[in-house]
Amino acid sequence: MRNKRLSSVMGNLLATMRRECDLMRHNAMYLVCLVVFPVLVTVFFTTLMDEGQPTDLPIGVVDLDRSVVSRNICRRLDAFQTSHVVAYYESVEKARKAVQRGEIYGFFYIPEGMASDLLASRKPKISFYYTMTTMTAGALVFRDMKTMSMLSSAAVGQATLLAKGATESQALTFLQPITVDLHQISNPYTNYSIYLSTMLIPGVMMLFMFLVTAYSVGTELKFNRAHEWLSTAGDNIVVAVTGKMLPQTLISLTIMYSYMIYVYGFLHFPCPGGWGILLFTGLLMVLSAEGFGLFAFGIMPSMRMSMSVCSLWAVLSFSMVGTAFPIIAMDSALQALSWLFPLRHYFVIYQTSIFNDYPISDIWWHVVALVVFATLPILILPKLHNAMKNYEYIP
Repeated sequence: MRNKRLSSVMGNLLATMRRECDLMRHNAMYLVCLVVFPVLVTVFFTTLMDEGQPTDLPIGVVDLDRSVVSRNICRRLDAFQTSHVVAYYESVEKARKAVQRGEIYGFFYIPEGMASDLLASRKPKISFYYTMTTMTAGALVFRDMKTMSMLSSAAVGQATLLAKGATESQALTFLQPITVDLHQISNPYTNYSIYLSTMLIPGVMMLFMFLVTAYSVGTELKFNRAHEWLSTAGDNIVVAVTGKMLPQTLISLTIMYSYMIYVYGFLHFPCPGGWGILLFTGLLMVLSAEGFGLFAFGIMPSMRMSMSVCSLWAVLSFSMVGTAFPIIAMDSALQALSWLFPLRHYFVIYQTSIFNDYPISDIWWHVVALVVFATLPILILPKLHNAMKNYEYIP
């Protein structure tokens, strides 16, 4: 009797899966959202930042001194990889207007008489102005112009000390009494693609998984196929949901693992944690995204409302993940709210155990959180069953 019942359940499951595959084959929405868009997003973000960080950001120079010293400073500033001097302006006013028009991100101001003031030890001032409208560009331009200011000051100081009879070692010791030994752990090249693509691409994939999950269940009501779906599954909601989600899960896992092979295998993004934890995290991410999509539809059995909630949750995830602004620096209420976003837990696992090779036991609670998201549909299965039987689609 038990074997016969198991055989019946397996037959219903396979029939439901075949039905779902046939629906997906005739609906281009699945192909576009589960395959085409994730591939395009992966190619877009990895090629957008293929240099690692922005280069040749346009800046200007206001050189009122026009001396050998000032021209040497300008040449050295232009030699930086990040910044590129694109224009020389006659006044601060014209340079400021260029910044306002978005032509440059900042400008370097060398006052008249700078070289003569240096020779007379009258401490001339070199100024630089930069815009923080674009934070990344502003920060990089600020770094280059500040470095150039410090190097120029040190070069003049070194020349003065050498002229007074100090040795080169004594001059360097006076100018830099403490030597900084800098170590950038895990990302020594400050590669923005390693930092951002590994969050943005999975986040966009999760967005599509949210939407497609809610859409696939919602269309059963919209097109009056709910009774057929349950009948194929033997009126067993567990078999119905499992048979519907398995084909989508296999496709999403294939795309997710293809993304990981491309990024970590071909682009050689750092992955000291190893492929085991990487593949395990990818599985958790796919299951948690689909679990949240099903849960959203079960709470609000309306395709329009559930997809709207999924879209909102996915967009908020990019702010609550902690890359743009650290979670620990947010208000306590927002820190608690961050636990409600699957992408946050995925990123913590990636950052801790994949990127830095710390043991997963250090962040086991985030693994548990993703498992909870994946199992959330269990809570709404009775309500979903009732909705498929009794609810009518409202446009």
